[in-house]
Amino acid sequence: MIVAGNRWRARCLLALACGLAALGGARADDAAAPRSGYQFSSPMVREMQDDAFANPGMLWVAKGRALWDTPARAGGKSCAACHGGAETGLAGVGARYPRMSPRLGKPINLEQRINLCRTEHMQAPAYAYESDELLALTTLVRHQSRGQPVSVEVDGAAAPFLASGKAFFEARRGAMNLACSQCHDRIVGKSLRDDVVSQGQSNGFPAYRLRWQTLGSMHLRFQACNFAVGAEPLPLGDDDYVNLELYVAWRGRGLPIETPAVRR
Repeated sequence: MIVAGNRWRARCLLALACGLAALGGARADDAAAPRSGYQFSSPMVREMQDDAFANPGMLWVAKGRALWDTPARAGGKSCAACHGGAETGLAGVGARYPRMSPRLGKPINLEQRINLCRTEHMQAPAYAYESDELLALTTLVRHQSRGQPVSVEVDGAAAPFLASGKAFFEARRGAMNLACSQCHDRIVGKSLRDDVVSQGQSNGFPAYRLRWQTLGSMHLRFQACNFAVGAEPLPLGDDDYVNLELYVAWRGRGLPIETPAVRR
């Protein structure tokens, strides 16, 4: 899903370089207030996201609902055994991640929270990052907060991790020597080839990307961006990606959860 071929990568790099050069790195006027990627999508993509029967991401919601009610192992507990029905017990939960784990002393995202529940409370093995099962449960949980505002806690113990995520967002990297902020702050709303640059918000993830032809996590999107600028992607679930995810969520605070969003 990440590797789209050298030719596609070269086009991406060229488009980024030409776009940034042409715009002179000036910050777009509409970049200040948080705006969902939905607002930068075409009418066709918006219509697909809004229609529960046309939105491909709803297949993962359905799979997640089945997993939620199924014991993790023979004779063991299901998610529902502790948390109750997904529709009644999860409202607002997905909007608050990543969040600090006092025991681990660092922020964890929703995928990691689910896996900790499996290993610590269900005596079941963790799901592989980006597996259909983990994506399905993560999407199910986030979907129960659909329409609720992103609201992550960044004070106190979380503050240095937020600062680390912000530093990652603003650091230049890769063959193109580009930072996340150069696209998602400075040229928001501008066209690079046939794409419109969004703010890179996370409120729709896990999201179904038409380019991937499947649903993927926020960390998979980070990897794809790193690859596009010629940088070595970090492993899925890496602490630096979790910190970046925290900063991106804080940056988009107040935006409604859209999971599963549809993006190009």
